[in-house]
Amino acid sequence: MEFSRRSVLSVIPAATLLAVAQPLRARAAPTVRSSASGQAADHETLLRNTVAVFAGTAEANARPEVATKLAAVTSAARSRLAAMDDAGPGELFAGVPLGTSDPNLSRTFQYLYEIALATRAPASGLFDDSAVRRRVADGLVRLHDEYYGDQSKGYYGNWFNWEIGIPAYATKTLVLLGDELAAYRPDLAATYIASMDAYLRNGKNGDVDLDSRFHTGANLADITTNRILQGAVLGDDARVSKAVADQLTVFARIDPYDLRHGVTDGFYADGSFVQHASVAYTGSYGKGLLTRIVQSVKILDGTAYVPSEDLVGVVQGWVVEGFAPVIFEGWMMEIVKGRAVSRTGTGYADVAAVVEAVVDLAGYSTGGDAEALEGYVKYVRQTSRANLDPASFVSPVSIARYADILSSPVPAKDLGPAASHTAFNAMDRTVHRRPGYAFALARSSDRISKYEYMSGENLMPWFQGDGAHYLYLAGQDQRQAFGIDYFTTVSPYRLAGVTAPVEDRRTVPELYGTLWYDNPERGFTSSSESQNTYVYFPRGSHPHSGGARLGAYGATALVLSDDVAYAAKQAGELPDDFIAYQGARGTRSWFMLDDEIVVLAAGVTGHAGRAVTTTVDTRIAPPGAPVALTGELHDGTPWQGTGTAPLAWLRYADPGQRTAVGYVFLSGPRPNVALDTVTRGLRRVRLSNPDTAVTKQVFTVSYDRPAGAAPTAMAHAIVPHASERQLAAYAGGPLSALANTVRAQAVKHTGLGILAVNTFTPGTHHVERLSVDGPASVILRRSADGTCSLAVSDPTTERRTVTVTLHGRALRPVSADDGVRTTHVPGGTRLEVTTHHAYGGSFTATLR
Repeated sequence: MEFSRRSVLSVIPAATLLAVAQPLRARAAPTVRSSASGQAADHETLLRNTVAVFAGTAEANARPEVATKLAAVTSAARSRLAAMDDAGPGELFAGVPLGTSDPNLSRTFQYLYEIALATRAPASGLFDDSAVRRRVADGLVRLHDEYYGDQSKGYYGNWFNWEIGIPAYATKTLVLLGDELAAYRPDLAATYIASMDAYLRNGKNGDVDLDSRFHTGANLADITTNRILQGAVLGDDARVSKAVADQLTVFARIDPYDLRHGVTDGFYADGSFVQHASVAYTGSYGKGLLTRIVQSVKILDGTAYVPSEDLVGVVQGWVVEGFAPVIFEGWMMEIVKGRAVSRTGTGYADVAAVVEAVVDLAGYSTGGDAEALEGYVKYVRQTSRANLDPASFVSPVSIARYADILSSPVPAKDLGPAASHTAFNAMDRTVHRRPGYAFALARSSDRISKYEYMSGENLMPWFQGDGAHYLYLAGQDQRQAFGIDYFTTVSPYRLAGVTAPVEDRRTVPELYGTLWYDNPERGFTSSSESQNTYVYFPRGSHPHSGGARLGAYGATALVLSDDVAYAAKQAGELPDDFIAYQGARGTRSWFMLDDEIVVLAAGVTGHAGRAVTTTVDTRIAPPGAPVALTGELHDGTPWQGTGTAPLAWLRYADPGQRTAVGYVFLSGPRPNVALDTVTRGLRRVRLSNPDTAVTKQVFTVSYDRPAGAAPTAMAHAIVPHASERQLAAYAGGPLSALANTVRAQAVKHTGLGILAVNTFTPGTHHVERLSVDGPASVILRRSADGTCSLAVSDPTTERRTVTVTLHGRALRPVSADDGVRTTHVPGGTRLEVTTHHAYGGSFTATLR
């Protein structure tokens, strides 16, 4: 989707965007001040905007579409007031004991905020109730005096609660109490803000430390938003200006070759979003960042701190390049949700926050920009299999705007084409879309984590970054295919697409009796860097992960490796009682075309004498669903049911969900087909999930190799929506695997004129008329008009150049990206591609 010139801000470098912050930093300096009247006006605007964002306005709240939201606000507040009345010793609210639980302390602040919110929401049953506001103020006083104000007693549990969660609720409550607080408890705001500064343990003199690993990405957006509001409450212009300037660093895209403050958290040029230094996280922390930043745009609107259009263009870019590709028919893809995949209620619910942000962005856009964003809102609404509940929006004003968009004549339209390929190489993720399906692939490397576990969430994540894929079929309710039920009922060793050793691993709580590995003497505490590196989200230990994109086609490669915890344990760098597991071995490729995704694997072994399983696919269905498994052997004999057989193709069909997937087996050992009814509990994957059992039919097709077997190669194609007739036609069809070794893997599709190659080792690799030097990913497509299109990438991110030679008649360049140099050589045409500092990005050229 083309946006206006304003949208180019989404790709400007950090240095350019940060220049916008310089006037703010000057304004924050003690020797430089804007006029007192201008400051006061800006602060008043900030506070008024903030109340409108969270409590709504008289105009918006009078809309019938907002009534459900207002009823919920009033009901929540009345419920909290009743809990205050029933509170026992050591409680401010009944059932929420204080003194040893930081989650309960945070929840208590949340409840006070919810009461205060109702008193400022026009049309709420408690609107403008001064007595209720004073009860909230009294509650704040008690919390500060008894639980929060003494830093020597506080800061137990999770750092997030003390530095971000509690300050967010407390700050917004101070804003909502407004004039009432100034008259009733005039010193309370300053008292609270001084304590919040003291808890900012990684700050400098109570300020944000941009060099702290805690003050990055979504976390930094939260912290700086709190400080913006605190400055407005205090009338402290320097605080507001500094906080806005600090927040602008979040808008700047991450350049991995020119890091600012050492931060790798944020959005990258290819649309990737990373948090926790190495976790692909668009669908969780990225979603939170989007929400907070759009709120900042709304809060700062009409002030002199920063022009809103400078920010809106950047965030539009995030939506188009980062969020839209990972949302399929209203469902947030699993590949970008980290540990949040183990939570109930994710998937469709995740997208509501994105839709609210897009609704608000559309309100700050004009012309074609506004129409594209509004069309996307309608598109998500129309294609989602779950009703989006606008009452879940944060702002009543956004609910009213959402209703206006749905009733507008703007046509529903996705932000990208129906056929597309997105290579998120900066976060080791790939999304391949066609009309009817989306294929999402999760990888890992020495740059990106294999998985994320934390806080008792995502207890069995071990192989989620080892080539796990998710095939989303159009029209299906994705809750019946993926989400929490998928991770609950499917074995972690048999997630779709993964190669895993056959062994029993134990979860972190089972290994250590706590939610983390506790060994302070060796640097392992609940939030230490060692915990992050080796327990919560370990990276892989090999650099090869990534691939090339040519238009809507893609080639992706991965070398399986141990995680860094196992490597460090083998090197004697970790304590004796630290448990680490060894990974499987294999070289893998995915070639993503129109009707099929072709998957090659070579050198597959469980290593260390272990058996190994490579799962072609895994799908779930309701118990009793009429799942049909049909196929054909290589000799043409029809086949159906389960078991191990020399299959030429297999078709999985669930008529109840009107879904079908085909599998074409090009080479390798006999696949094993299984269909089992499985019952497992939700707490199996997340300790805080309800103790609820889930029953599903689990279909798996896999290659199972025994212990001690020689390294194995295998090749197959996954064909979404395939018919039996279509699958049978592959016997003499256009698809073939030309190479499948640990040195090179390649496929050819004569119908598309595509030759795609992934190479893994030094030296020259020859595949038909193509020669590739060293590790690379290459896609070549010959068109009927005589042109050849080429895409080249360095999946290791470590090479300065990649050289590719096309043998045959000399070709001349029609067009080429910067960094592509074409020369004639005896017997062909050579392309030298400068991949230095490209971070896995693709370079393309067209030759004739």
